[in-house]
Amino acid sequence: MVVCSVFRVTSRLARSQLSAQCCSRALYSTEHKPRFYTKKHEWVSVNDNIGTVGISTYAQEALGEVVFVQLPEVGKEVAAGDECGALESVKAAGEVYSPVSGTITDKNSEVESKPALINKSCYEEGWLFRVKLSSPEELKQLMDQATYDKYLEEH
Repeated sequence: MVVCSVFRVTSRLARSQLSAQCCSRALYSTEHKPRFYTKKHEWVSVNDNIGTVGISTYAQEALGEVVFVQLPEVGKEVAAGDECGALESVKAAGEVYSPVSGTITDKNSEVESKPALINKSCYEEGWLFRVKLSSPEELKQLMDQATYDKYLEEH
């Protein structure tokens, strides 16, 4: 009887810890939030005035296997269009530009140590950095998914 009670409590604790982890991931997950794109193929998805930034599928495919990532430091102020990082692949190198203005609040340290995450999952695990938006109206200057898809077809 005691064993069953302990098992039930342990099971409930595990579920509550798992749901807490899932909830924190969901807070910044870009899976179900609209993304806005630049003509240089960066994307931003916003939640509570914090933008998560990465590069598009098109960009990571064009780069090829990413082998090095340099990201902006937390606390750095950036303006929309500012160069704030770099990506290198086996066949090319490119700069990363911020799609929005604000202050860097987080960077994906895991992608710095495992650059291939960008190729594996550019919208989820391979995000680059987060920025607290100082001018949310700048999002209106970016392309939504349908406009970006059309842009890719035309270029």
